[in-house]
Amino acid sequence: MRKIVGLIPLYDDERESYWMIPGYMKMLEAVDAIPLMLPLTDNHDELDYFVETCGGFVLTGGHDVAPELYNAVRQPYCGTSCKLRDEMERYILKKSVELDKPVLGICRGVQFMNACFGGTLYQDLDKEFNSSIDHHMTPPYDRAVHEVDIHKGSLLFSILGKEKIGVNSYHHQAIKDLSPEFANSAISEDGIVEGIEMPSKRFIVGVQWHPELTYLRDENSQKLIKAFVDAI
Repeated sequence: MRKIVGLIPLYDDERESYWMIPGYMKMLEAVDAIPLMLPLTDNHDELDYFVETCGGFVLTGGHDVAPELYNAVRQPYCGTSCKLRDEMERYILKKSVELDKPVLGICRGVQFMNACFGGTLYQDLDKEFNSSIDHHMTPPYDRAVHEVDIHKGSLLFSILGKEKIGVNSYHHQAIKDLSPEFANSAISEDGIVEGIEMPSKRFIVGVQWHPELTYLRDENSQKLIKAFVDAI
């Protein structure tokens, strides 16, 4: 049977609508999984249904993670947050960890994973971190703009088989203090943590880059997505 993967919806505040970048769905379909975009809700009965139905989840990009989640004071340069999404995503992530269901966090997803388990974030890299790397690239987005070092011994290394890869980069927030529940699996040239994983679980992995924008041409993205679905 084909595996069902739940996708956290993106939310448009102005239009009051849910939406999805096609790449999130297409990258899963490319490895014969069935993508399912969830409704935005904090109804636990409804979320329990999806936790039971879906074999794994992709935590997508989108709104900034609310600083309140990691006990920080919101700064003026922090972007808009979505409280309902934070609550929904926290419930699904905690349940998935409890049940050892595979989760792949992308961009905001890796940031949320870290914040949800006691880590902290840079609310804006330009304001809070001095770097020569441009983490907010311009189109086209299916190209590498900097490199990350993959830690030997990590699950990510076992998947990719490489100590260094090129990645795309489109984010203004990032991991600051790593959660004690996660291990650092990838780090950028300027020292930003760009890959994390939960060692005690089958596949709780987050990456700061965007495989949904590179999977058509990038072997590393293809390997990561396949490993996620294979873990279900």
